[in-house]
Amino acid sequence: MAFPVGCCALVGRFADPRIAESVGALLPHLAGRGVRVLVSENATLAAGAAGVTRVPEREFGERADLVIAIGGDGTLLYAARLVARHAVPLLGVNRGRLGFLTDVMPQDMLPSVDAALAGELQADERPLLAAQLHGAPGQLAQGFALNDVVMQKRETGRTLDFETRVNGHYVNTHDGDGIIVASATGSTAYALSCGGPIIEPHLEALVIAPICAHTLSDRPIVVSARSVIEVALLERPDTQAQVTCDGGVLGALVPGGRLEVRTAAERITLLHPAGHDYYKLLRSKLHWGRGSFER
Repeated sequence: MAFPVGCCALVGRFADPRIAESVGALLPHLAGRGVRVLVSENATLAAGAAGVTRVPEREFGERADLVIAIGGDGTLLYAARLVARHAVPLLGVNRGRLGFLTDVMPQDMLPSVDAALAGELQADERPLLAAQLHGAPGQLAQGFALNDVVMQKRETGRTLDFETRVNGHYVNTHDGDGIIVASATGSTAYALSCGGPIIEPHLEALVIAPICAHTLSDRPIVVSARSVIEVALLERPDTQAQVTCDGGVLGALVPGGRLEVRTAAERITLLHPAGHDYYKLLRSKLHWGRGSFER
């Protein structure tokens, strides 16, 4: 992160009144500290909003010293994909629901932003996942994900037949709605709802979690973060599947096609308030420790 911070990009659904409220407070605050502000060229801002520069979002990574994502975890995941190749740190302001990643509350936003500008927040590096989708012959799509890469059925009521391999070794043939490959960071997202374990975010591990498997013996497994995971879709009637990276569509997986997921060389830096405690976060979001021994 460059100091002093000269340029900050804001990411969020500005048409949402809750997010517009935070943006309305943030813009004059940043201007008062001499920080230039970038927003998407399509951003909806309140009348009278000044001191902002509209640019294509793909330029945020090259031009910004800091990105502030205002919304839920989905907003931060979207922002992470925008800056994945540029090592721009992210600060998440929680105007969503659960908020495992956006851990700055609205009432703490301005002091936290000041601390970020001063380099006083806790930097937390997280690895990204790199996905390669080999579709029809000669077609290749690539994408990044902070949480998970998901292959799932599309526009069909039928389950999918597919095979998985880890480092070239055959693992299983599955029948179900799809499969999730999650990072340790993403272990508390979609994979958790499919019965996957919670993994401390700095552990070098990946979760492979089947979605609605047709057999109870098809369980989530944990593998080394150095693994290469392959998913191949098998031919059957009405087979339609798609691949998403943190919810963003990467492309269609066709029978005979192949999805490869591995840990990327690129990393994302999240900025946390002082005193950030992962286990306190788990207790808050998952309602643990509500008995007589709660701290």
